[in-house]
Amino acid sequence: MGHLTLEQRYTIQVLLKEGLNQSLIAKRLSRDKSVIQREIKRNCDLRSGEYKADLADKKSSNRHKTKNKKIRFTSDIKCFTESLIREDYSPEQIVGVAKLQGKECVSIERIYQHIWKDKKQGGVLYTHLRTQGKRYRKRGASKDKRGQIPGRIDIEHRPKIVDEKARFGDFEIDLVIGKDHKKAILTANDRATGKTKIALLNSKSSEEVKERTVEILGEWKKFLHTITSDNGKEFALHEEISKELNVDFYFAKPYHSWERGANENYNGLLRQYFPKGYNFDLITQSDILRVEEKLNNRPRNRFGYLSPNQVFLQTINNNGQVAFIT
Repeated sequence: MGHLTLEQRYTIQVLLKEGLNQSLIAKRLSRDKSVIQREIKRNCDLRSGEYKADLADKKSSNRHKTKNKKIRFTSDIKCFTESLIREDYSPEQIVGVAKLQGKECVSIERIYQHIWKDKKQGGVLYTHLRTQGKRYRKRGASKDKRGQIPGRIDIEHRPKIVDEKARFGDFEIDLVIGKDHKKAILTANDRATGKTKIALLNSKSSEEVKERTVEILGEWKKFLHTITSDNGKEFALHEEISKELNVDFYFAKPYHSWERGANENYNGLLRQYFPKGYNFDLITQSDILRVEEKLNNRPRNRFGYLSPNQVFLQTINNNGQVAFIT
């Protein structure tokens, strides 16, 4: 049988006033006792504890209106979903974007199921996932054999405003290493907006790291406040970077990768395009620009599924800064 009708609810109200217990009411209405128990418990007046048919019917109706309804994986939703998967959006990002645009969409889990089914049938949708379904072993906390960097300023001295992520110009930088440690990609991302610049390096030398850092952040020099890196010797010329960009340079504590969480996360996204073991000799400048733009336009969960480019524009407009996207 279906839901209780308004007439049945009036019957419950009358019989309760007559003193009948829930078992007898259930028999009168040819319902299971549990149905009557649940009805009275969920839909009675919470202040007085009294059961009123009109109020009960209204509460039940409102509950059904707000209840999540299962959405069929229609051909339109499938087309929308697959188009974004091919743009390297994760299932979480697809659902977030759909919600932002007011589109119907299935659940995150349902999208994953579709991807795995497609893989079993020989499809390639899974290749657009960040990890392609692989599980990675956690890195052990092995001893860091790298020496101390002269003039190093610890992150504990960094201004607290940087933690608020409320302004543009507080950057985290790092290197993503290529096959056989021959080449690397320098990543520099803004903590507040996620806006990122990347550059291909021929080596991990501190001299080249310094030159390329100054090069990719130079156009934003007057907006820069701080740079934070790990303790790699490739950042040994931090004082020269600081001087040329007029920026304060800080170092995270060893083994505290979460202190550069945004940068660590971005490097994970970058690995989708240039995975571990990838030969960086195959990367061209057009590849770098394409991936940089792709990730700057990719929606992020932490921004309510807006992209770094969109958040960047909002931030500089709110702060009264002049737009300088290039």
